[in-house]
Amino acid sequence: MRAMKHPYVHGYDRRENQRLQDQAGTLVELLHADTAYPAGSRVLEAGCGTGAQTLTLAQRSPQAHFVSIDISAASLAEARRRVAAAGLANVELRQADIHDLPFTAASFDHVFVCFVLEHLAQPMAALAILGRLLKPGGTITVIEGDHGSTWFHPDSPQAQAAIRCQVELQRAAGGNALIGRELYPLLVAAGFDAVSVSPRLVYVDASRPRWVDGFTRKTFTAMIEGVRDQAIAAGLTTPERFDAGIRDLHRTTEPDGVFGYTFFKAVGRRRLG
Repeated sequence: MRAMKHPYVHGYDRRENQRLQDQAGTLVELLHADTAYPAGSRVLEAGCGTGAQTLTLAQRSPQAHFVSIDISAASLAEARRRVAAAGLANVELRQADIHDLPFTAASFDHVFVCFVLEHLAQPMAALAILGRLLKPGGTITVIEGDHGSTWFHPDSPQAQAAIRCQVELQRAAGGNALIGRELYPLLVAAGFDAVSVSPRLVYVDASRPRWVDGFTRKTFTAMIEGVRDQAIAAGLTTPERFDAGIRDLHRTTEPDGVFGYTFFKAVGRRRLG
């Protein structure tokens, strides 16, 4: 998954790879419409995984150079395949740990981090490390979700309980599935200034069929469904209760269903002095 030593609660199998691609494709405009880097910029993408975000970044800023890192060799192999298939010449893929990066200080103009901090036990420390790699005045962009922001109609205690299973498993693995709400204080504490955070609301109803399929069904519900065995093994739920929650999440994709979720996008700047 990402550049880190901590367990990735979602796993690395083909199903999770496909979920990440579905997620990236569905969210591209919501999350990246305002992400662009000037010609000649050197950009570090920390935790590129299988390249789900890499392609969008590189295609939208074709004159910038991206160094995309991840700790997983298998994920990087898939990212290389996808970058090659897209014919991108402005991406360099390297295996590295976010806590032990092989770069000199002030060697990047910008840093991009998406869906990474939620999996780290010490996100502020990671941000401080990344900040030191920025040139003075360089920017960092961080995007994270917040599972506590999930709401839907019809409401369901069983579905909320299934979501809490995923949140608890991620907490036990050293991460934080509610980290979106913490981006502003984390970036400030890590030493960045001019920090701004914008919430990116996902609203889905039957009038938006692409979102019903791409986000409610294939991104969010698939993610929760993917932790079923772990949640049961950890004693967080029973098969019957978890399966009822998943059924109720799928129920929100029906013609009278509604689903909502919030991502948070933060931008900060390395201090000039």
